[in-house]
Amino acid sequence: MTASVTAPILPPRPAKPFYFNTSAHLLRITTQRANTLADFLEGLQKCPEDSIFQHTFRTLQEHHFIREGFSNDFAHWTLSACNEPSLAERLASVDVREFTSVAELRERFVEIVAQFLRDNPAAGLRLAEDTFYFCASDIVVMPTSFVAGTMQDFAEGLRKVSVHSIHHHFIEARLRLKLMSNDFSQWLHEDVGLTETARELNRIDIYTATLENVRAQMVRIVERALT
Repeated sequence: MTASVTAPILPPRPAKPFYFNTSAHLLRITTQRANTLADFLEGLQKCPEDSIFQHTFRTLQEHHFIREGFSNDFAHWTLSACNEPSLAERLASVDVREFTSVAELRERFVEIVAQFLRDNPAAGLRLAEDTFYFCASDIVVMPTSFVAGTMQDFAEGLRKVSVHSIHHHFIEARLRLKLMSNDFSQWLHEDVGLTETARELNRIDIYTATLENVRAQMVRIVERALT
């Protein structure tokens, strides 16, 4: 009697390939700027949503190699230019993963600054050492040479693409997807059917890790799905 041989369980075949892209940002200064905390509050209320995204999520690409310090430009400015460490700490404590829209994220920052100025009215008119310019970005998307037709290709692409591509798909995509997910998780869920892998990848903490560390975590998660 011949013993039966169990065929290895192969990862699911994606319904369509994943195309790794990257992007360049053309930074522009909006009409809002702040020389005092009162100006800053008004700027937070009036600036475009893309500016809120610029000074929170996009900060990660510009300072992805920094392991210490505050997590967004708002917190950096209130500390370095206004010398208000308690306000800076409150702004830095905002966990962007809790929000499902940029509008809600904006309201949280507005609420923090408004409460601080109610408690410290004199601080609102004190001149900052440097002007805060509310900026936003126009995005130019560019293809890379990496295309994933299989999960093995996907893992290999994650290992080899630049951190700019990681940022584009994992962080930049959140503005387009209303902060709910990222391109990698979207593809894993919709086109591969690996919903739990997609969720695990989306739970990576983007603020306590460099982009290289984010990449390493992604590779480990995807490799587990391959076994």
